[in-house]
Amino acid sequence: MGTTRHRRWLIGYVVLLGVLVIAAALVTTARMGSASYLPIARDYPGQATGLITTFVRAVADLSSLVTVGALASALVAGKARPVRESGSRRQLEIAEWFEPIVVRRAAAVWVISSGLLIAFDSADSNGLSLGKIASPNALWFAMFSGDFGRAWMITCLAAIVVLVTSLTTVRWVAYLIALWAALAGSLAPVVVGQVLVGPRHDFAGDSAVYQTVAAQLLLGLAVVQTLRLATGRRNRVLDRTHWRGIAVIGAAVLIVTEAVLLWFKMAGSSPFDSATGWLTLARLVALGLVAIGLYSVARSKLPLGAVLLTTGTAAFVACGIAMTRIPPPQFFVPTSISQIFFGFDLNKPPAFATLVSQWRPNLLFVTAAVAAITAYLAGVIRLRRRGEPWPLGRTIAWTIGWLLIVVVTSSGLGKYSGPSFAVHMAMHMALSMLIPIPLVLGGPLTLALKALPAAAKDAQPGPHEWIVAVLHSRPLKALYHPLLVFGIYIGSYYGLYLTNAFGTLMRFHWAHQLMNAHFLLVGCLYFGLVIGVDQTPRRLPSLAKLGFLFAAMPFHAFFGVILMSDGAIIGDSFYQHLELPWKVDLAATQHTAGGIAWAGGEIPLLIVVVVLALQWAVQDGKLAKRIDRHLDSGLDDSYDAYNAMLERLSERTADRTKETR
Repeated sequence: MGTTRHRRWLIGYVVLLGVLVIAAALVTTARMGSASYLPIARDYPGQATGLITTFVRAVADLSSLVTVGALASALVAGKARPVRESGSRRQLEIAEWFEPIVVRRAAAVWVISSGLLIAFDSADSNGLSLGKIASPNALWFAMFSGDFGRAWMITCLAAIVVLVTSLTTVRWVAYLIALWAALAGSLAPVVVGQVLVGPRHDFAGDSAVYQTVAAQLLLGLAVVQTLRLATGRRNRVLDRTHWRGIAVIGAAVLIVTEAVLLWFKMAGSSPFDSATGWLTLARLVALGLVAIGLYSVARSKLPLGAVLLTTGTAAFVACGIAMTRIPPPQFFVPTSISQIFFGFDLNKPPAFATLVSQWRPNLLFVTAAVAAITAYLAGVIRLRRRGEPWPLGRTIAWTIGWLLIVVVTSSGLGKYSGPSFAVHMAMHMALSMLIPIPLVLGGPLTLALKALPAAAKDAQPGPHEWIVAVLHSRPLKALYHPLLVFGIYIGSYYGLYLTNAFGTLMRFHWAHQLMNAHFLLVGCLYFGLVIGVDQTPRRLPSLAKLGFLFAAMPFHAFFGVILMSDGAIIGDSFYQHLELPWKVDLAATQHTAGGIAWAGGEIPLLIVVVVLALQWAVQDGKLAKRIDRHLDSGLDDSYDAYNAMLERLSERTADRTKETR
């Protein structure tokens, strides 16, 4: 009876916290009134529109948190069992129904709330009252005249993907795809929000990306695990030793990124002088509660830890929603045109000395590089402790690849890739044509499969089995189809630069980062099929690899010729709005970009041809040594069999000659 009463109390506490989150957001909206709109030159839509938008936004944020947490719990902590498909392929599927049920219900709420926000958040940001929302023309204009409507469309689509997945399958890989979609949907309204405005918003945008992902995963897991405890189920994540380190890292990421966002939003003012500062400080205190809760759970104090985790999570989410209703101090700082688009000023032209000396850390890729190199070296160290060798060349290649990413994105190349189309083209050619070469030669998946121990026969599948499941999945096999990879690799340049997409995307920091990540990933896919060390779902024959390479050369050359011809200026409207302090000849810059695209497409491909030839030579050498070892050991009798065949043929010839005579 006591246990049942305890569970009911825990469920009631979680529900109460959810109600308090929504109440806190509504109180903030009601007290701010028109002060949330008029100081930043926005029309006041009326209190009803603001309150409804805030309420639906709170529901959407809470449901997205639970959705992501349930997906992550099902993937990394829920029971999974291997199932056999056609042939000998074995896949994983979710074997417990608690997380799938939570995903379905939370995703359904997320679909409805995000769908409503397409209309209400668009109306709220455009100053439309409830009466004007009923007008189809006004609402349609509001939905497509700003960023919030489009962002919530992406979120709603992601929520629909998650809901359909949870209703149709329990395959582990399908849930992994749904998790990626859910994280993308969670990021959409964040990257177009307050972190997109003001000086140094490039730092704030990258920090917000990492914070959102970490918060959705870590805090979502905490909420779902609390729900498991409240329903009498076992906590499967935070009481495990090997997840404690991940929880500590996640909490550290949340605290550091919140400190960066505090520095950005205060814009030099004191955090005690604005409501945004006080709310940010409250979020830091909430994260402190989360950290204490994680520690308590790690010490097996589950009820206390669950209460602290959910309390900290509720306070963190409530303050975050309230902050969306309050204009932060950085909104009122004088901002130049360059700071509006890029987050920083550009006082010098992009000469060679400037590109070498002007560095600005790209937090997104610098953090990713540190994490990738650290994880790789940890895998190498684990192998060597077991006495297993790992080629030094692969470690050097992987490290060089990520160091090049840091150089390209954080040096003057990254800083001036926005205002100069030629520099932009040089950076993107490096990300798609040059840097993927050492990355695919590093063989990170091969290292992971060797370093991560396989689970015992009757044990719960772990990271080793997860990687195997992904590598043998149908979606990845379809993605690695050579024609699809080739089409995306070549078509990305034509589709981006020869349409209006480039000029539109360059206006936003998040879109610029998305382009960088896209070209890097597509380049890794392309070169992974040709010279990659890792075993891809599809393998090309040796001669096909060579043809795959040479087939891309004319497309790159033709693309360079198009840029160098006297045609329309790519992104002309965007570059005209920059008002740079130096004179820019857009036609000459585009001509230079065309030359970079031409040379940048040919030279790396020739390097890959050399690497491919060396790989063939190494393979032939290994084959020859293997044959020699078999011959020396007497295990290979092919040579004796060949001699015996010749003797039989000689005897037949001699017999026929005698018969003829």
